[in-house]
Amino acid sequence: MTFHGKSSASPGLPATLKDREFKLFSRFIYEEAGIRMPPAKQTMLEARLQKRLKALGLGSFEAYADHVFSGGGRGDELIHLIDVVTTNKTDFFRESAHFDYLVKSAIPALMETRGSGMHSPFRIWSAGCSTGEEPYTLAMVLSEFSVAAPGFRSSILATDISTVVLSKARDAIYAEDRVDTIPLNLKKKYLLKSRDRQKSLVRIGPQLRAMVEFKRLNFMEDFGLPEQMDVIFCRNVIIYFDKPTQERLLNRFSQQLVKGGYLFLGHSETLNGLNVPLQPVASTVYRKT
Repeated sequence: MTFHGKSSASPGLPATLKDREFKLFSRFIYEEAGIRMPPAKQTMLEARLQKRLKALGLGSFEAYADHVFSGGGRGDELIHLIDVVTTNKTDFFRESAHFDYLVKSAIPALMETRGSGMHSPFRIWSAGCSTGEEPYTLAMVLSEFSVAAPGFRSSILATDISTVVLSKARDAIYAEDRVDTIPLNLKKKYLLKSRDRQKSLVRIGPQLRAMVEFKRLNFMEDFGLPEQMDVIFCRNVIIYFDKPTQERLLNRFSQQLVKGGYLFLGHSETLNGLNVPLQPVASTVYRKT
């Protein structure tokens, strides 16, 4: 697939994403990442891809398409392309009822039926972890739970398709206003303030950072993990996929769950109309049958 690489934009004016290139990019994004890009998102995609044109020194989307679909560019650029089209909005203790259910119902049930957390580590997967707020929230919750349950062990896998957000998650540094949703006692216990008080930054403490393993993962690829999970958090992710992709993905999640394991979805997500071996047990919480 080849385009003319010369700029179609006037000097000083931003390049314009034509329908032809938009269809090519949207199909590519869907095939590689499962993310839908309907025509209504053409303007958004054009605005976000301007950054990639600037970074690569390209003057047109035709030239960018040449780069993306060339032999070397296809693999190298995919990561950057996905980074600009994915939304990574998240908060600490977002949808807090989920964490209450986790410690009051899900963990005790799996400890009783499987010995999870005692005979083997209690394994949680934060699938679509963004900049790390969710897995570090889980780390706080599990750490607090272990105080009341001597001998309880856990591990957290956190994955995302975006290398940009994973880098931020590993750094574990946040603006102070980003941690407002963390209870004060947990802030004092688990957060470190920057020595430079003018920066107003905090960092997740080493105890919690050590509990989380970060890894890049594309849901459209074979992600067979070596260990089954007791719990999977995949919140506000499947809304980007069409129904057939959702059903395939959720069945793969089910295979990755232990018998009786739990799946937590986002508040606007549902399994209605999907053929998956999961039963609702609470609002947007499902258990493997």
